Amino acid sequence: MEMREVTVVTGSFAGFQLLFSVASPLFSRLFVPGYRRLPPAKHTEWNSRFVSTIHALIVGLFCLYILWFDDAVNADPVWGDPGLVKLNVAITCGYLLYDLVLLARNWATMGDSFFVCHHFAALYAYGYVLTQGVLPYFANFRLISELSTPFVNQRWFFEALSYPRTDRLVVTNGVAMAVVFFLVRIAVMPPYYSRVVSTFGTPAFERLGLGPQVAWISSCICLDVLNTVWMYKIARGCYRVLTGAQGKKAKGASSNQLNHHDGAHGNSHRD
Repeated sequence: MEMREVTVVTGSFAGFQLLFSVASPLFSRLFVPGYRRLPPAKHTEWNSRFVSTIHALIVGLFCLYILWFDDAVNADPVWGDPGLVKLNVAITCGYLLYDLVLLARNWATMGDSFFVCHHFAALYAYGYVLTQGVLPYFANFRLISELSTPFVNQRWFFEALSYPRTDRLVVTNGVAMAVVFFLVRIAVMPPYYSRVVSTFGTPAFERLGLGPQVAWISSCICLDVLNTVWMYKIARGCYRVLTGAQGKKAKGASSNQLNHHDGAHGNSHRD
């Protein structure tokens, strides 16, 4: 790994830690009144998700730029010039290391084995990108999935602030989350794996060697199994929110007809 990548990984780790410890608490106290009323454990996860959203926006938009404008990477997905991709991957590796440390320190309240598996699988694969500069197109393509993260985090923010599940903003974000998650994590699988298969047996693929080949394919399968599990959970939750919102509206209309006033109905939705 070159000194530039080491510097970026280190700076990314430190920068995200500062966002977690300083920027998020300060910003949230100033602009989100409900933040002050949250218990300490919720503060920790709130700040973590704030940082996650910042990372996702930086890396996701950088990913799109590379996919659209980096001709060298698009022309040679296995050995194309990895300069910009390595920079983007280094930012993500710094974030993943920061997040693993955060999870370890707060395992009782934030621990999630799925996320740990996801992070180690990503670090395993991205390590080859940073050290050998291989597979830049495919490494960058995986990062497009980060574009769904802001919607996932926003769902948690609404819940932490006790927004009703049937609130228009909550329902809109939930639908957007399900749609975007599907588009950037599930719908991209066929074209991605089609491009993967097209490299099999080529001189560029053989030049990789067994180590990078195994890291590439195994990490992709692991990550996409996790994405499929998460998509199922999100789709199920979205369905329940939508049907719950419709049921509540119908119940409200019925109550209004019977009692001639708007009744207050509890939200019985459960994850």
